[in-house]
Amino acid sequence: MKRILLGGLLALALVFTAHADVLALKSGHPDTYVVKKGDTLWDISNVFLKEAWLWPQLWHNNPQIKDPNLIYPGDTLNLVYIDGKPQLVLSRGRDVKLEPEVRATPLDRAIPAIPLESISAFLNRGRIVGAGELEAAPYVLSGKEGHIVGGAGDEIYARGSFKAEETSYGIFRKGEEFVDPDSHELLGVQALDIGLGKIVSMEKGVATLSLNRSTQEVRLGDHLLPEEVRHINASFFPSAPDNDIAGKLLAVEGGVSQIGYMSVVVINKGAREAIKEGNLLAIYKTGEVVRDPLTGESVKTPDFRAGLLMVFRVFDKVSYGLVLRAERPLKVGDSVHNP
Repeated sequence: MKRILLGGLLALALVFTAHADVLALKSGHPDTYVVKKGDTLWDISNVFLKEAWLWPQLWHNNPQIKDPNLIYPGDTLNLVYIDGKPQLVLSRGRDVKLEPEVRATPLDRAIPAIPLESISAFLNRGRIVGAGELEAAPYVLSGKEGHIVGGAGDEIYARGSFKAEETSYGIFRKGEEFVDPDSHELLGVQALDIGLGKIVSMEKGVATLSLNRSTQEVRLGDHLLPEEVRHINASFFPSAPDNDIAGKLLAVEGGVSQIGYMSVVVINKGAREAIKEGNLLAIYKTGEVVRDPLTGESVKTPDFRAGLLMVFRVFDKVSYGLVLRAERPLKVGDSVHNP
């Protein structure tokens, strides 16, 4: 069963060394801030810092606070100076109590690092598969009595090679193919989530599945992949990639042409380039080609930084990222580099 690990948020053990980056406070920043419902760690960092992703340098370890790695609505953050450096100190005027029936820290009440609602579908169900993987998977043969329906509790028939130990299958439809714009390598194929079904019987290679959920109507030929059992990390901590990254925006979700704040994008770098969840990448727009007024030559102006994204899910050759800053309209083909 899939589990979303909600959390947040301020990890006291995390000490981020930001190479040549200097911690710079915003002009007019407050000295105190009371955490509100609906805040994210990114929002709060933007209140204090010119570069919000450097927040781990600003956080001060306060061992007197219970659960200091989480912050909640109602908590107060105080800006102080320790050894000449700005630090945020948590002041908790109340203790976060557990409900009688709850046996674990209520992470769902703590503020998240980034807006989870913007990426929840991609955390839970988005999948990138290799070339031919969908075509080789079992497929929908028909619905009950020849009908195809998409409601929970409806039954469908599927045919193909099923694994004996697998009973729960996601239903997918082939989406966009991601091709590297430079090498022309096929990096992966988007498997669009259609629903989820459970095998209730099997006879002569034809499986009967009961639909547990559906996002749209199931079609003949839709493919089945075993349900992923994965712990989803929703506690994203900003960091620079370990390696030098020079990639590009491959796609934007939602069928739009312009990319902006809180857009979900696909980049052409993944685990094989050591990309990790939480990595931040600066987005650069390509400089224009202009005519030199004196020589008449065509000269390309330098690329310029126009945004920032955080990687939240990594596949082998591609990754999903959330745009956290867009200073100019962005588009597919813009480049990404270390921040």
